[in-house]
Amino acid sequence: MPLNHIDEPFFADRAAMKRNFARAAASFGQGDVLHREVGRRMLERFDVIRLAPARIVDLGCGTGAATAGLRARFPAARLVNVDLAHAMVRAAVPESAGWRRWLGGRSGPVSGVNADMASLPFVDGAFGLAWSNLALHWLDDPLPAFAEARRVLDTGGLFMFSALGPDTLRELRDCFAAAGPGWHVKRFIDLHDIGDALGRAGFAAPVMDMELLTLTYESLDGLFADLRRTGSANAMRGRRRGLTGPGRLREVRQAYEAQRRDSRLPATFEVIYGHAWKAAPRRTARGEAVVAFAPRRK
Repeated sequence: MPLNHIDEPFFADRAAMKRNFARAAASFGQGDVLHREVGRRMLERFDVIRLAPARIVDLGCGTGAATAGLRARFPAARLVNVDLAHAMVRAAVPESAGWRRWLGGRSGPVSGVNADMASLPFVDGAFGLAWSNLALHWLDDPLPAFAEARRVLDTGGLFMFSALGPDTLRELRDCFAAAGPGWHVKRFIDLHDIGDALGRAGFAAPVMDMELLTLTYESLDGLFADLRRTGSANAMRGRRRGLTGPGRLREVRQAYEAQRRDSRLPATFEVIYGHAWKAAPRRTARGEAVVAFAPRRK
């Protein structure tokens, strides 16, 4: 008998996840090295992409690490930062008066909205660029968020994103597995499944690629600290609700020590990059085919 969606042990506990990110708003900048580096690499991709959006939405903005880079790339664009945690939005846009001012046209070039990326409070076609850096992997199913990103994009708009893949934190996952059963490290969605979801959402010309990045730490406590600072604590439904026993944690530490190289402990992150376009519709809302006519060349 298949498990009910709610009972899947590796699915996210949304309430716990939201609490984790809210608590991390004050400390996010102390542990977001990976977030900033991936954002920088994403921005470099605009070197070969022609785009001049009037409005940009940052889905899962965190504390606004991408704001400066996006503003530098597209100085004439108006930017809206969106995050599930209200504290993150306040950190990203401290002076924001909220999305109603943005809709009324009286806000500055950057504003903030507290919302779920799978249910956005924007009209269709509001943005020329939808950007999301290392946020989509927190969703059990990215399809609703992809569908919303496409909906709020104007025709010809671009969706650019990054997410963590299955090999992320593989060292930590293996060490916990060796120490006994349980759900301690989040599961991540495969690149091919993300690509399939892009197609089902209706995006055109998707481009996907992946790279492995490795951060190193003096101790396992350094990795744990970065995960806590960025709100990346275990929020799976099947997580252990109490503290991990000292004996088991000691086994995890001993197993991780076997990974030490050049006096440092590695932590692998599989980073998936993708972008796709919102093409003109082929059919109307009533199902009628859309046919484009152009004058014949002489």
